[in-house]
Amino acid sequence: MIYLDNAATSFPKPLSTAQAVYEFLVKTGANPGRSGHEMSISAARIVYETRDLINSFFNGPDPLRVVFTHNATYGINMALKGMLSPGSRVVTTSIEHNAVMRPLRSLEKKGVIVKTVICRADGTLDPADIEKALTQKTDMIVMSAASNVTGSVMPVSEVGKIAHKRCIPFLVDSAQAGGAVEIDMEFDYIDILAFTGHKSLYGPPGTGGIIFGKNVDVSKIDPLIEGGTGSSSDTEYQPSVMPDRFESGTPNAAGIAGLKAGVEWVIEKGRENILKREQHLAAVLIDGLCRIRGVTVYGPSEIKERTGVVSFTIDGMEVSDIGGILDREYGIMTRVGLHCAPSAHKTIDTFPSGTVRMSIGAFTKKHEIVKAIAAVKAIAKTI
Repeated sequence: MIYLDNAATSFPKPLSTAQAVYEFLVKTGANPGRSGHEMSISAARIVYETRDLINSFFNGPDPLRVVFTHNATYGINMALKGMLSPGSRVVTTSIEHNAVMRPLRSLEKKGVIVKTVICRADGTLDPADIEKALTQKTDMIVMSAASNVTGSVMPVSEVGKIAHKRCIPFLVDSAQAGGAVEIDMEFDYIDILAFTGHKSLYGPPGTGGIIFGKNVDVSKIDPLIEGGTGSSSDTEYQPSVMPDRFESGTPNAAGIAGLKAGVEWVIEKGRENILKREQHLAAVLIDGLCRIRGVTVYGPSEIKERTGVVSFTIDGMEVSDIGGILDREYGIMTRVGLHCAPSAHKTIDTFPSGTVRMSIGAFTKKHEIVKAIAAVKAIAKTI
């Protein structure tokens, strides 16, 4: 088996991630912060330590402004639906995942004005185009830190400076970049950062969250759900303290323990080292694919402008057929189609068929890339 679907979820996970989940379930196991006994206190300690680690990893303002959710999508919905209202104006890009576009389209039906800035054909963005799209009444800028279709690393820092200068809240979807690309909330002027645990943070599925910057007034944001928090139990109204305001119900504490281990593993290996190796393998893959007649590779030409995501097509073949042959005959696992990002595929002119996406992770080996290139070459020869 050759696993090249790390943009969907990283695999395998570090052994320490699985061990942390197992140890939580067999040694701690209790509901964090809901009781005063030793096991509950121990569980709460693990959750807080993870909160503190995530805050430090992204240089957030305060561990208590880190809110754990099921994934980045939940956090994005929390911010968009909590901060935008009829008449609000939001600027986004054409490369966004449906985690951003679908809630925006839903809000658009309710009177929110959505301005989409068109990215270049390789999936990159000129920050000046964002600035041109701003008006005196722009209530938010939202964009991804990296594309899940082209691998293009977006100019978050440059856009952040523009947003800061104009006092516009800046929301970043870091699902494809968090753990791979350096993200610094303070340096990049990010006001709200959505992150997911199961990709380049090497945590379990079902983990993620959102970090609110110091300038965001969380008291003006309505929670998506309300309920038990283990705090302020004398009232039937949602508590205002952070992070309880946005964290109702029993948290995925076992998953959060695994997330802590995953982030610690990334720190130990060195985020920069992981990215450098993934970019090197991506360069080998792109070079090999580009030498095959009939193959078109999408995304930035400069390897430093992309993550380990590589999308391609073969002239005269459906992407579903290519992916099926790679899986059945070569044991190579990819993802085909539109990757929950139709706007991105319209931008690079691959809509509605989409592309074949090979996405490299920290555990991908060079010989696997060589085999993948050979497999695509053999498939292309059948046309």
